[in-house]
Amino acid sequence: MTRPLRIEFAGALYHVTSRGNAQEDIYRDDKDRTMFLEILKEVCERFNWVIHAYCLMSNHYHLLVETPDGNLSKGMRHLNGVYTQRFNRTHNRVGHVFQGRYKAILVQKDSYLLELARYIVLNPVRANKVLTAQDWPWSSYRSTAGFTSVENWLTVDWILSSFSDQKINAAKVYREFVSEGMNQPKIWDELKNQIYLGDESFIKNMQSKISSKTSLEESPSAQTRKVAKPITYFESQYIDRDVAICKAYETGAFSMKAIGNHFGLHYSRVSRIVKAKGKT
Repeated sequence: MTRPLRIEFAGALYHVTSRGNAQEDIYRDDKDRTMFLEILKEVCERFNWVIHAYCLMSNHYHLLVETPDGNLSKGMRHLNGVYTQRFNRTHNRVGHVFQGRYKAILVQKDSYLLELARYIVLNPVRANKVLTAQDWPWSSYRSTAGFTSVENWLTVDWILSSFSDQKINAAKVYREFVSEGMNQPKIWDELKNQIYLGDESFIKNMQSKISSKTSLEESPSAQTRKVAKPITYFESQYIDRDVAICKAYETGAFSMKAIGNHFGLHYSRVSRIVKAKGKT
């Protein structure tokens, strides 16, 4: 079977998983998990990643990552590569830690981010490792739910802002949302072409980003898109700031974070503007 292409562009959202070689554990103890999160922090700082949710299991991990700069493959090489080096050095071993290449699914943010964030933190519950998501210390659940402080590399504002403008109320509703997740239909039933989680319009838009000359092998450098006009262009063309924001976001060239930085808004506010305009 042909390997699915990696599609990379500014503002893309992915559900990423990577498993241990020969199904072996990638973490032998909590020190390994702490080491992995330290490297993930490095990646976020170096490659400007936005992590919405994560969960470290025994022989694999889950990330819900947004790439404002369209650099998933570069960040993943650093994450898995540096972790392998440090893991091998720590445990006096050689060889692969991860099994082949990681799996990345392109996600339609407004439609599926919340469902995926819930799915990710419920993994330990589904695996019968704990009774509730709160019982598992190696996921983003506790921080998002308000039980612990939020790591400076973890972004919880987009998720919480979907439930309420008040953080305390949002965290409460989020906890209820997660607790109801065990009874929800399997989200992967809606996966298309191995790499897309979104509606037909989203998939068509994603496929349009692939150059017709792209080979069937993984080749991010060959995946091209038209150069978009700068954000200042949309600001000058539309008197209504919210319309300008939506038009800029529709190009797919700018992340909500980049647009927010330009207009002096938090990207969660940009998200609400985009969603509100989409309903009008």
